Amino acid sequence: MTVRRMDNVLIVVEDLDAVTAFFVEIGLELEGRMPVEGRWVESVIGISDVRQEVAMLTVPGGHGRIELAMFHTPEAISGVPIDAPANTLGIRRVMFAVDDIDDVVARLCARGAELVGEVARYEDVYRLCYVRGPEGIVVGLAEPLG
Repeated sequence: MTVRRMDNVLIVVEDLDAVTAFFVEIGLELEGRMPVEGRWVESVIGISDVRQEVAMLTVPGGHGRIELAMFHTPEAISGVPIDAPANTLGIRRVMFAVDDIDDVVARLCARGAELVGEVARYEDVYRLCYVRGPEGIVVGLAEPLG
């Protein structure tokens, strides 16, 4: 048996509205938003008395999704500094291929995001960068060349 696909990546957030808007600005589409609670979720994640709100965002064309979860109870736990550098253990970023990296970076920065380093060119293949958005979430952007 093989893996069929990667369904989604979960990011736990404090401000669901701000983080959803950040990913929508990149170009993802809001698939839905809903409360999630009850015994079934408690049994899956191993936490009792869970009450959360979830937003599911999808890449246009349906080839990947980001799930955002905001916990009402129990309160989310912070473990990594919001400005953690790229060599910090754990998941550091999600990368998206975009058509116009300069346009996406400008739109994100206008909403308060910041470029982590600079937009760099990798040979004649990509222009790449990291952008830090709300709550320290880092996304990579890659513009294919040629």
